[in-house]
Amino acid sequence: MELIAVFAPLLGFVIAFLFGKQIGDKGAQFVTCTGLIMAAVASCSLFYSVIIQSQPHVVSLENWITVGDFTVDWALRFDQLSVVMMCVINIVSACVHVYSVGYMSHDPCKARFMSYLSLFTFAMLMLVSADNLVQLFFGWEGVGLASYLLIGFWNHKHSANAAAVKAFVVNRVGDFGLALGIFTIFMVFGTVQFQGIFDQAAQHKDTMFMFLGYEVHALTLACLLLFMGAVGKSAQLGLHTWLPDAMEGPTPVSALIHAATMVTAGVFLVSRFSPVFEYAPTALMVVCIFGAVTALVAATIGLTQFDIKRVIAYSTMSQLGYMFFALGVSAYPAAMFHLTTHAFFKALLFLGAGSVIHAMSDEQDMRKMGGIWHLIPSTYILMWVGSLALAGMPFFAGYYSKDMILETAFADHTWFGTMAYWFGIVAALLTAFYSWRLILMTFHGKPRADEKVMAHVHESPLIMLLPLTVLAAGAILAGSVLYGGFVGSPNAAGHAGDILNMTGLVNVWDKMHFWGGSIFVLPENDTVEAAHHVPTWVKVLPIFVASAGIILAYIFYMFAPNMPSVMVKVFKPIHALFYNKWWFDELYDRVFTRNAFRLGRFFWQKGDKAVIDGYGPDGVASMYARFAGVLSRFQTGYVFQYAFVMMIGLIGLVSWFVFRATMGQ
Repeated sequence: MELIAVFAPLLGFVIAFLFGKQIGDKGAQFVTCTGLIMAAVASCSLFYSVIIQSQPHVVSLENWITVGDFTVDWALRFDQLSVVMMCVINIVSACVHVYSVGYMSHDPCKARFMSYLSLFTFAMLMLVSADNLVQLFFGWEGVGLASYLLIGFWNHKHSANAAAVKAFVVNRVGDFGLALGIFTIFMVFGTVQFQGIFDQAAQHKDTMFMFLGYEVHALTLACLLLFMGAVGKSAQLGLHTWLPDAMEGPTPVSALIHAATMVTAGVFLVSRFSPVFEYAPTALMVVCIFGAVTALVAATIGLTQFDIKRVIAYSTMSQLGYMFFALGVSAYPAAMFHLTTHAFFKALLFLGAGSVIHAMSDEQDMRKMGGIWHLIPSTYILMWVGSLALAGMPFFAGYYSKDMILETAFADHTWFGTMAYWFGIVAALLTAFYSWRLILMTFHGKPRADEKVMAHVHESPLIMLLPLTVLAAGAILAGSVLYGGFVGSPNAAGHAGDILNMTGLVNVWDKMHFWGGSIFVLPENDTVEAAHHVPTWVKVLPIFVASAGIILAYIFYMFAPNMPSVMVKVFKPIHALFYNKWWFDELYDRVFTRNAFRLGRFFWQKGDKAVIDGYGPDGVASMYARFAGVLSRFQTGYVFQYAFVMMIGLIGLVSWFVFRATMGQ
């Protein structure tokens, strides 16, 4: 089962990519979909054996690197944390693969697209199943490569090529920090094996390290550098600008990369290194602050966007912010809980948006939609399910996980935890508002598309709706079913706990046994347990603000449709800030991009062309060309000129012998 769960997508990629022309598009689709479905089933089997039966294990495949005393084995780590990630990755990826059969039906390069999807999935599985930092880095970079190929899949579009390059370059910034973090870990612990690192973490809690001439706390430095990699991959504030542009890729790519898998790699990385982060409280504080600010800023941008996929993309960035500030208050189980539930409802929303785009003849601007809910009723209902889960409404998956994150932040009783709680509350209000703004602008009101487009609006085929239904089931059930194992306890209190205690679901799991040793939390930092005992108002406030956001959206876009334009005029500077995405792109363009191009042009023209080529191959070639030009003047074809040259040569030769004879005397 272990090898099927990890290597089935790789096999699908190899067959579809190398033999796509021989087996045809349908053959490539069958091979890749079958591989992912097999991997998903195998992951569920591993979930039972590793988590239910408490049998974590490591499968060593082969010795990989041996340099002196340094040895790295290629090994697969199947513990509770990695198996949860594998279930999320394979289940969502299987849904995306099947969905793509219908969505990409008119694309001429279906085999190549399906192979890229499987390659990405395999790289992500390599990342989460790694047993050492070198193997993790291999998966990390493999994910970056595959995302580049998928974002730029429609390479005939300049915007897609630019978005792919942007994603690749921005992620390299974070990856540089990750590489430095790996070097630091090796310098401090003397190993890159996870178990060896985690076993020594407590011993190095006071170790100092020289960095750039300063003596710094070693574990804090290592954790901050690792977090830098997480910031890039998980689109946290500062290195987030690639995420909305990546919507240029096909919609299944958006669902796979930007909802359930790649962007959650940073959350997994911090959770994996919880034994180290627990002894680096300053690093945890930084993680919490980054996450809280990201959650709020992304939510403000999502309020003003009109591209349906970009609205969902910014909601992804915001929800990732929630996960990171949960990590920052040591609530790793809560972060992983939200990662899991978020994967279902966000993939549902992205694929639902793809169904809308498919119905609207590739239109993505919500201002050109409206009045289509009765034409695509199944998509409409499924988008409602995803939006209810995203908004955190009771009984949907997001309600259990997002509210738990807010409660853990409050229960931390630190200034940054309290700040994160209130930032999260405001973000919850904005999330509910822009979620229903999307629903109402897309499906309700008068049709704003032209008659030709409206005449062709149709429901998606069953091959696309079936994966949406599977994801909708996860968006409804994942929160209640997994609550007890991920974050619950037999004495769970509060709204979620009371509801689940009545059903008996909370007693199915026990989070301490569920996670085993895959997540480490110091007893004094157990905010998940403390969250069950926060005041009632802390628990109910998110429900009230989410409800208020939905009501406000109805007022603005159904009952008083002129209100949005009025608010834009009244708050024009603030709206401009949000609509222009806080001018991050413009700032980076002015500070980094333009100067990088200027520097590149300088080295190209003054360095490469003027110096290297000028004195190198071009200079030598030019010198020989001039010399040949001089010699060519003697090749005129006139006999008298040849005779004259011969006489000059003869005189020169005789003069040379006379000179030698004279010098000899």
